[in-house]
Amino acid sequence: MASEYHRGEMDISEQVATFNLFNGLTKWGSLGLAALLALLVLWFCTPAGFLAGFVTAIVVTVIGVVVLREKPGSGH
Repeated sequence: MASEYHRGEMDISEQVATFNLFNGLTKWGSLGLAALLALLVLWFCTPAGFLAGFVTAIVVTVIGVVVLREKPGSGH
């Protein structure tokens, strides 16, 4: 069967860019939601108050940035 499709010859740079964007938004969005959730739960649902929630949110954010950032040489 003759076909115009030849495996491995397509330019997939747009698909790769979309995949990387989606992964980045998912990763950093999840971190932001986790920090916001920690702040709001400690502020409104415990007697710890705003300051404890804010400090916890900052700690979660800092640890998350350290863990989730791109490592050098991690490309495939």
